[in-house]
Amino acid sequence: MSPSPGVVAVTGASGRVGRRVVDRLVAGGVAVRQVGRDPARIPDVPGAVKAPGAEYGDREAMCAALEGADTLFLVSAHEWPGRVEEHRSAVDAAISAGVERIVYLSFQGAAPDATFTFARDHWHTEQYVRAHDGLAHTFLRDSWYLAAIPAMTGRDGVVRGPAGNGRVAAVGHADIADVAAVVLLDAPAHDGATYDVTGPVAFTLAEAAEEMSRATGRTIRYLPETRAEAYASRAHYGAPEWEVRGWVTSYEAMARGELGAVSDTVRRLTGHAPMSLREFLAKHPRSYAHLME
Repeated sequence: MSPSPGVVAVTGASGRVGRRVVDRLVAGGVAVRQVGRDPARIPDVPGAVKAPGAEYGDREAMCAALEGADTLFLVSAHEWPGRVEEHRSAVDAAISAGVERIVYLSFQGAAPDATFTFARDHWHTEQYVRAHDGLAHTFLRDSWYLAAIPAMTGRDGVVRGPAGNGRVAAVGHADIADVAAVVLLDAPAHDGATYDVTGPVAFTLAEAAEEMSRATGRTIRYLPETRAEAYASRAHYGAPEWEVRGWVTSYEAMARGELGAVSDTVRRLTGHAPMSLREFLAKHPRSYAHLME
């Protein structure tokens, strides 16, 4: 029988991964503390308690939110230039609160020189966690979300980006949560491990367009862009340069093969196959509702 993980604090408890992890841990009989900026947005889950509201960058509030937790499931903060500092603050708070283990939701291809600029944040966060002797850790490097594929498709039925013929091993939120729950329920068995968490296959955006055409009944197509074209086609959003750079480099990471490796993590740890894009679209028609208008 696996040892008890003690109290598990789950950040991002109102998010698409965090809330699923909470449900799975509660079903496994684990004591859960749900952590988020606004407790009012966190669902009421019988068997789980809501911690006081806390932001990653507020060390004192995070300490209070994590008080009594043995393990922390750390979902990465929203992308912005100060994200790594926020992560470091959260890690420091966890250590101060007595947390003994961190399971961090990272990203596939995390590296200091990753093409996808936001993936660099994940590498720096991993390094910060590793630097603390005595702090057990596991890193879950998920691939692109399946939900992002229809979301990045315009209402005109076009997926635009400089991905070339590169492939992406996109994965479902539910599969990520399943893997996280397995790791958290038997944490010592996974200490020190880094797992890529991917879908069953890697596909091109042209192939994704074919799947969305099948699901929607209209023609969806992929339009390859140059870097300059990608910046120009996103200019109307008025987003800051660092954010647009992140969007554009995510496609470029696909083109360079950095998001195409397929792992067996989901099947090996959970015992079931990961969801495919076709299965995701069939199960989540709301994800492409904007393409049906």
